[in-house]
Amino acid sequence: MSVALSNRFQGGKAFGLLKARQERRLAEINREFLCDQKYGDEESLPEKLAAFKEKYMEFDLNNEGEIDLMSLKRMMEKLGVPKTHLEMKKMISEVTGGVSDTISYRDFVNMMLGKRSAVLKLVMMFEGKANEGSPKPVGPPPERDIASLP
Repeated sequence: MSVALSNRFQGGKAFGLLKARQERRLAEINREFLCDQKYGDEESLPEKLAAFKEKYMEFDLNNEGEIDLMSLKRMMEKLGVPKTHLEMKKMISEVTGGVSDTISYRDFVNMMLGKRSAVLKLVMMFEGKANEGSPKPVGPPPERDIASLP
């Protein structure tokens, strides 16, 4: 009766378990940052790390703990700042120091907490500030007739 976890569950249940596992891994990394003396003087660090974890999980499409080129492309398009593949490769290289083709959660947090202003960091900060001022509408969109369309 030894069946692998992925074979026992399908669909939404398997996805939920995968997300929960990823959340535990990212929470463990957050604890490492909280214990790190280098970030001891950072104000409201737990809140920042929780926000970073939420954003990272939103854009980690394959749930493997890394943001690859396609995930970054989706992130930039969702934030309203589409970039070319070359620009995105440069952004990944800037965040990882040219070591990897994907952005790990540690690289992401180091970038967001670091003093260097990476392009990705500026876009993420701008996106957060842009959403603060305008609350998202709730419910179905208002009905429109053909004459009111542009």
